[in-house]
Amino acid sequence: MATATAPRPRAPDGTAPSPRPVTEPAPAPEPSPPHRHTGRAVRARCARYAPGLPVVAVLLLLCLPTGSGDSRVTPADAACAALVLWCALRAVRGRERPLTARAALVLAAPAVGIALAAITSRDPAAGLPGLVRYLEVFVLVPAAVVLALRHPRHARLVMAGLLLLAVVQGAVGVHQYATGTGASYRGQDIRAVGTFGPLDVMGMSTVVSHGLLVALAVGLAPPARSPRWLRPAALGCAAALVVPLVFSFSRGAWIATAVACAAVLLLAGARLALRTLAVVGCAGVVLVGGFGIGSQLIGERLGSITDVTAAPDQSVTDRYTLWAAAVSIWRDAPLTGVGLKGFPDHRDAHASLALSSGSDIAGAGSDFRREPLLSPHNMYLLVLSEQGLVGLLALGGSWAALAVCAVRRLRTGPAPPGAPGGRWAERDCGLLAVGMLCWQLVDFLYADIGGPSTALTGIVFGFVAWWALAARPAGEPGPAARTAVAR
Repeated sequence: MATATAPRPRAPDGTAPSPRPVTEPAPAPEPSPPHRHTGRAVRARCARYAPGLPVVAVLLLLCLPTGSGDSRVTPADAACAALVLWCALRAVRGRERPLTARAALVLAAPAVGIALAAITSRDPAAGLPGLVRYLEVFVLVPAAVVLALRHPRHARLVMAGLLLLAVVQGAVGVHQYATGTGASYRGQDIRAVGTFGPLDVMGMSTVVSHGLLVALAVGLAPPARSPRWLRPAALGCAAALVVPLVFSFSRGAWIATAVACAAVLLLAGARLALRTLAVVGCAGVVLVGGFGIGSQLIGERLGSITDVTAAPDQSVTDRYTLWAAAVSIWRDAPLTGVGLKGFPDHRDAHASLALSSGSDIAGAGSDFRREPLLSPHNMYLLVLSEQGLVGLLALGGSWAALAVCAVRRLRTGPAPPGAPGGRWAERDCGLLAVGMLCWQLVDFLYADIGGPSTALTGIVFGFVAWWALAARPAGEPGPAARTAVAR
């Protein structure tokens, strides 16, 4: 039986269609080398963090040894000048208002007293270096940092750089104490000064204190979506940084760090503060009491804080004498002061005979020398004597405005989940800003600007100003809107 076959389809003209040509499948596209995607991802990530890199560069340059020379201009100062120039050029090219009106007013307020003191000075040329230094630390660098930090990730990059700087300087300081290669302290080269040298004995303690505050803020309020190990690692790093801070034998840094840590802990929550204080206290007992790490010298140094009236050492006597001299100098020119860099010229005419001729400097690679006492070692009294009431009110008013705005923004908290703007105002940045401002304001009771670590002071005030005064991104609600959403 024959089987039926289906007729072949024909073309409209009746002819049989030509067979279709057999085509080979197109070859699969060759995969691009993996390094192309990796390089593109790295470039994209660097572009996201690029605005904060110049600020980090200033911090990392503080790791360079300053030596024992008399040069007051450091690589970090040159980097600060480059940062200011870079931010100014970017603001001009962007053709936008770089700062809000409130931020411009608060940051420019110190310039009023500084300029008035420079104009009314008896020797304006001699005060020109002071004019440049004050404008750098309290006006230009803080404004540049505010312009550079546009997002919390930029601020966290600066926090990471500051923590890295503190770890490096702290490790060098501990090594100096252990090997007896630090600055001279009571005839022994055991004082930890890091790479700042004996001319700036407060440099390492300043850096380590701020790094400790960074670790504490991150440990108390980790960023959103951070790994679980970040909190214990940060708190452990904060506890470890206590060791080089103790070996710095800097009473002013100890007091300022204690006050700043207490403020951060209270703002983070009372229950969390008690638990953290208990852990830190136990660690301190184990380090100092259990192992006896410098217990005798540390105990004597702590005791000297309360023995300022009964049996003060020469350093305390010099400090009180310089304070009294600064107040006496201010009485001669109460409104505008004696001019920038004018304190050394008027010191001897107003100081008592209890003031020594200078401070002994030795160790850490430097020969013995006596460094003249050219400032009252109190920032408030230095400004009062050289800039008068106008300068102190302008500078102090700027700092008070920063403190109020920083605490207010921290207390209002970040935007609730789902609100416009997301979590722009992160709590770890706010805790650090308030803590560093507290540290700086307390430390200014025992120190003033000067030395290689001065560049860090400008970065600190800039970070605080970014948190307190920077404009919110478009769409982020203000405090009133946040309260309404929360309800």
